[in-house]
Amino acid sequence: MKNKNTWKILFIALLTINILIVVSLGTLLFLASDQERVPESNPNSKTVSEFFIRTEKDDLNKLINHYIEKEGLNGPIHYQVLLTDEVELYGEVKVFSETMQLKMTFEPIALDNGDLVLEQKTLSLGGVKLPVSYILKFIRDAYKFPEWVIIQPNDKQIYVALQKMRLNGGIRVRTEEFNLAEDRISMKMLVPVK
Repeated sequence: MKNKNTWKILFIALLTINILIVVSLGTLLFLASDQERVPESNPNSKTVSEFFIRTEKDDLNKLINHYIEKEGLNGPIHYQVLLTDEVELYGEVKVFSETMQLKMTFEPIALDNGDLVLEQKTLSLGGVKLPVSYILKFIRDAYKFPEWVIIQPNDKQIYVALQKMRLNGGIRVRTEEFNLAEDRISMKMLVPVK
């Protein structure tokens, strides 16, 4: 009789531990969001001069990749951005001892506040099938990006907070139009005047 009760107690204890582990993991995975918040837009000040800039994909490709190289953003893992009819991200991911080729494509959307959202469209990581949110989290943690490039794995997008980007002399940039299919890219450059 005593053996029966011991097994019941041990079974209930084991069941309780399993339930606690599942609840804890579920809480960590689904309730805890470690994404950065999207910055709120700042009203345009009258202490800036605005310059309208039109460019094409080829010129912007050169500028983006020059910036990646100049700022040393590649680090130990090399990546490249290419603008075609969509935004393409190419990189290498080391999984154990193998290097796998990564390709992600994004649809760019210009926002009213001058920022840019890159909504994820396709993903290729060798022959491996992994959730997009997992890959974006891995990219966010493994690659070095400027603080104004916010990777949002849960939303499957990259938020390019141009209003947080500062160029020399406090110059800021706002996206006006970002139509890659028609090669129409226009921006405003906001130059502070004293």
